[in-house]
Amino acid sequence: MTFDPNAAAQPGSGIFGLPHTRKQAGIVLIPMPFDATTSYGGGTAQGPEAVFNASMQVDLYDHQFGRTYERGIFMEPISARFTSLSRQARALARPIIEKGGAASRDKAAVARVNAACEAVNRHTHLEAVKILKEGKIAGLIGGDHSTPFGFIRACAEHAAGLKGNKGLGILQIDAHMDFRDAFEGFTWSHASIMFNVLTRIPEVSRLVQVGARDYGEGELDFGRSRKGRAHTHFDFDWARRLDAGEVWEDLCKQAIKPLPKHVYISFDIDGLDPALCPHTGTPVAGGLSFNRACVLLELLARSGRTIVGFDLNEVSPGLKPNPNEPEWDANVGARVLYKLCGAAAAANS
Repeated sequence: MTFDPNAAAQPGSGIFGLPHTRKQAGIVLIPMPFDATTSYGGGTAQGPEAVFNASMQVDLYDHQFGRTYERGIFMEPISARFTSLSRQARALARPIIEKGGAASRDKAAVARVNAACEAVNRHTHLEAVKILKEGKIAGLIGGDHSTPFGFIRACAEHAAGLKGNKGLGILQIDAHMDFRDAFEGFTWSHASIMFNVLTRIPEVSRLVQVGARDYGEGELDFGRSRKGRAHTHFDFDWARRLDAGEVWEDLCKQAIKPLPKHVYISFDIDGLDPALCPHTGTPVAGGLSFNRACVLLELLARSGRTIVGFDLNEVSPGLKPNPNEPEWDANVGARVLYKLCGAAAAANS
């Protein structure tokens, strides 16, 4: 049967209703249904499934990037192993989080949570290595924001071997800086992802953060201590500059400028206005509109850089999804995911 991109998604089809096998796809997505350390809301372990289901309603011709689907997009099945591991680790982490962090008596529980997170790191690293060796673009769908560490490490190692390498750059869209050292006692906390990246992955040469608006003073100090390796653009500062007459595209171009040739995008859905993602783990007032986030992605894609990989994380349908309400978070998440695929495809065309 000939695939019709204008038809409704067919039962049994892949993500976005596409027919591609992994061999046919130029973009391979790894779901990671894991959210052990989310410290406010929850449910992001259901993010990959919710995004997959919502993706069936995404129209395939994209206003910015055209026929993204022609690149071929394939999502691996959701792992029952990591779904179960997430529940186990979350059960151990929740009482520690509820009391404000780990104490000495929690040492065994913390060790088990850290071990579960390390299993995630190993798996995502291995999967990204496979995808990149196949010459494809690697994408990850979380889960909480701890999940892409191994993925980022694999992409950074891959970029180190590419022509013109000056390290891997990361564009992080996020309400948070994620510079906390073992937040609440957990080495691999969702709030520690970029601290771990900058202290454990030397091949990452530059981190650019857009949308940050909720952070601790210690995180601010950590970012400043990176001596130009980390560039944080605060949401409030950009809002003020826009009110003073500056142009969004110019701000985006200034932010992108320090990034090297090879780039990875880490997109935490809470970087958006929380009206677009009300059930995300840690929503924060302010944030990017959907269209402004899309402009940022397009400017990166058209900048001459190569997008090696990306992740989308912290999408949650809520702890108790209402079957009578549309899956708004997943609806937005699926469209962000298609934009990430489009930007990556355009940057690598």
